[in-house]
Amino acid sequence: MVHESTFEAAALSGSSAGSPANPLVRFAARADRVLGGAVEAVAALLVLAEICVLFAGVVSRYVFHAPLVWSDELASILFLWLSMLGAVVALRRGEHMRMTALVQKVHPQARAMLDAFAIAASVAFLALIIWPSIDYAHEESFIVTPALEVSNAWRAAAIPAGIGIMLAMALLRLLRVCSGRQIAVALLGMAALVGAFWLAAPLFATLGKFNLVIFFVVIVAATVLSGVPIAFSFALATFGYLALTTRTPLLVMVGRLDEGMSHLILLAVPLFIFLGALIEMTGMARAMIQFLASLLGHVRGGLSYVLIGAMYLVSGISGSKIADMAAIAPVLFPEMTKRGAKPGDLVALLSATGAQTETIPPSIVLITIGSVTGISIAALFTGGLLPAVVLGAALCVVVWWRYRREDLSAVRRHSRREIGRLLLVALPAVLLPFVIRAAVVEGVATATEVSTIGIVYSAIVGLVVYRQFDWKRIKPMLVDTASLSGAIIFIVGCATAMAWGLTQSGFSQDLARLMGALPGGAYGFLAVSIVAFIVLGSVLEGIPAIVLFGPLLFPIAKAAGVHEVHYAMVVIFAMGIGLFAPPFGVGYYGACAVSKVNPDEGIRHIWGYIAAMLIGLLIVAAFPWFSTGFLKS
Repeated sequence: MVHESTFEAAALSGSSAGSPANPLVRFAARADRVLGGAVEAVAALLVLAEICVLFAGVVSRYVFHAPLVWSDELASILFLWLSMLGAVVALRRGEHMRMTALVQKVHPQARAMLDAFAIAASVAFLALIIWPSIDYAHEESFIVTPALEVSNAWRAAAIPAGIGIMLAMALLRLLRVCSGRQIAVALLGMAALVGAFWLAAPLFATLGKFNLVIFFVVIVAATVLSGVPIAFSFALATFGYLALTTRTPLLVMVGRLDEGMSHLILLAVPLFIFLGALIEMTGMARAMIQFLASLLGHVRGGLSYVLIGAMYLVSGISGSKIADMAAIAPVLFPEMTKRGAKPGDLVALLSATGAQTETIPPSIVLITIGSVTGISIAALFTGGLLPAVVLGAALCVVVWWRYRREDLSAVRRHSRREIGRLLLVALPAVLLPFVIRAAVVEGVATATEVSTIGIVYSAIVGLVVYRQFDWKRIKPMLVDTASLSGAIIFIVGCATAMAWGLTQSGFSQDLARLMGALPGGAYGFLAVSIVAFIVLGSVLEGIPAIVLFGPLLFPIAKAAGVHEVHYAMVVIFAMGIGLFAPPFGVGYYGACAVSKVNPDEGIRHIWGYIAAMLIGLLIVAAFPWFSTGFLKS
């Protein structure tokens, strides 16, 4: 993920046209500030409204035994608006997921040109899809919602509205960060490419399934590697395939985009992201970490064990890996460095724990898998706990070996009284994961609603127990939540549309036959899946890989005799290893950014941890009990 400051610096390094003295740049900056500020305010309010609506539904149903029949419907309407406006905020901030490993290696001027091309590619898709999206919203106007009895156009209008605002923001971004020459070359070049593909439509009609290679391999690879946001890469390839090789009305693509973004279970994404920010702000994460450090800080490698345990606990409450790392690194790293730990080893372990804890509920990846495959979220939450312990134990072996000669002569051991006091302080924070799990198991709330209980619990604990609640940070946290959620949900929508296009082409049947013919049965299928998802996780990032290939591969896994929860754990860990392993894994660079450590320092240290996780993954894959042993039969 590349933030706006990085993006603009790259663009401006090749040009002087970004100077505020340019009247056009000043106009674009002013318009961006006004429009962007308005969108951010509305998106923040929508996050707040979703929390209130869902929590009201829980209280009404469980406390007053009078369910609000309209709450889920209203939440669904607001959610699509939140997703689209969040995608706008992410586009404005440059926070849509991109692969930048190759782009960062080129000359600054070439990088600026590639960044201009990335924006132009986004503009091209948005301009091409806006009219079909308006048609789609018009078609939805004839449908009346069952509970609120309003036209479904109130919900569907979010798509053309969001696309229109994104188009405006993308054009303003071009004006702000690119020179006139870069804008002209990027837009004219993109128009020429679109025109060339349009003229080649008769040729595509004769190529049959070879079109899948052209659109879903060549175009996706070319755009992703050149820095185009992954969601727009998927969307452009799908739009091109449907428009030029089929007779499918393009509003059908908008419908698939809507379908992918409208799974109500995905509403857990923004709510858990906000919960993660809240536990950091209220000091709950710090209290947990200090308690763990008092238990293990006096043993060799003790603080590294604390890091592994803290990531396990915090991942159980937060929905964002960056939020997890940001809560832990500032607390532990100064003391670990004081004891002689190398910054490169610290960031390597932090990155490894990011992959190790991908299956800890309420993991956003687990929620995403449940939404696109229909697997029970409760089963995934239960199945994810023990496999993460296996990988954590593998990491602990590496820590033991590396720190077996650590000098602890200057380390003070905490007394039982001090440990008891820290436990008392940390107890409200430690209880949160259990409160969340109990609420789901006991039927108090659904997997989507339970995050609101966590939010209310954390707010009360922060205000009453820890007396640490910065009201000024609430709005930025809400905006950040909307931005990250928009980036995630929009990519889910685009990947859903792409997966549908692949399915309609017959690719899924061909893939099923190929995977079914692999030697080795279930274990052969798992081995190929591990390799495939390590590669996909490093190139596409986790959620796009899961959304794109999950609906295709999970039915095949089931037919091969692999339990769907077991398969979910295996592919999540494989994807996580790819996501957090250099040189392509963007999760690794996120860990470096949070830790303020140069990526080069960690690469030498991370391979031992990667090897340990691979061994742990093979153990989990070989013994399904770790994933399914605690499931209700």
